[in-house]
Amino acid sequence: MNLHNLLEPPNLIRHFHKHPPEGFTSVAYDGVPAFSTDFDLFTTLEPEVRRRVDALPLARWWQRFMVPTTCFIGTTVSEYALFPRDTTPEELVRGVMSRLAPDYPFVIIKDIPTEATLVGEAALSYSRRLADACRKAGFVLVHGQALAFVPIDFGSTDEYMSRLSRARRKNVRRKLRGLGTLQVEAIPTGDARFADETFLAALYALYRNVYAQSEIHFDLLTAAFFRAVLQDGSVNGIVFVYRAGGALIGYNLCLGEKGMLIDKYVGFAYPEARHHDLYTISWFQNLAYALERGFRYYVAGWTDPEIKRHLGARFTFTLHAVYVRNPFVRTVLRPFKPLFESDRHWHTAHVADAHS
Repeated sequence: MNLHNLLEPPNLIRHFHKHPPEGFTSVAYDGVPAFSTDFDLFTTLEPEVRRRVDALPLARWWQRFMVPTTCFIGTTVSEYALFPRDTTPEELVRGVMSRLAPDYPFVIIKDIPTEATLVGEAALSYSRRLADACRKAGFVLVHGQALAFVPIDFGSTDEYMSRLSRARRKNVRRKLRGLGTLQVEAIPTGDARFADETFLAALYALYRNVYAQSEIHFDLLTAAFFRAVLQDGSVNGIVFVYRAGGALIGYNLCLGEKGMLIDKYVGFAYPEARHHDLYTISWFQNLAYALERGFRYYVAGWTDPEIKRHLGARFTFTLHAVYVRNPFVRTVLRPFKPLFESDRHWHTAHVADAHS
């Protein structure tokens, strides 16, 4: 795949298109990864705003009209939208406007990089030109979520921990003591153990646990997708499996590619995972693995930014380019754009000064 912004192994994207999330349909568009689904426009509202919206009169009735069929340029398994290197940004936007926009009430180019840190200068230059072309074509640019990452610029996890505040170090060390009560196994994707359907079902059930307790419900990945990924050694995956007293209580699937350890999926048993502080333990397990293998970055994903900040992560942001076909709806929604930028507001309030 000759694509800008592709951090992951190419087969991960192929598995996404062959086994899309529930309710998603793959869209074939000139080699550009894309999909369509009925999209709840309130998905990324700040939780408090969403609660107030849900409490409005007749909310259940009129919210049915706020779930339009939407075409997304991008995937939900790659950190960024993926753009073909042999098509100019302007040509890409013209093609979206002529071939996709007439068929969908909403078109969203999701997760356009705004920094070169993980994608490089050439990809960032392409994305900036694409954002400009989108703006000229009538798209609205909306700030996306905070992508957490950690540069592996330390010689040990103790050195990394020394950079945290005293209170955070104390809290983290307390939680890491629980590692001594766990059995940890690192299994590469493609291993014969992933041919065991009972084991696969157990891992998928733990993923569903995490999905169910998440505040944002967008892409529910299928058991078929996980089977394909876990049985594919070419995705360069490593699955950290955590057991307590021999019982499976969690796992973390990471991918190693282009000098990055990319944290993709977790599954937890509740309340056992919380009791054993598995989130913090898995974070440091991943850092230790990245350091041992010589990775340049640990890419920790989009969700739970406050917890990741507490654990020492840095953040980079994306843009979403949103095109609304109906000009009246486009005009009505434009003033509400800030309500959909919750991570940007969080970052401004809590993080900006920390890395200035």
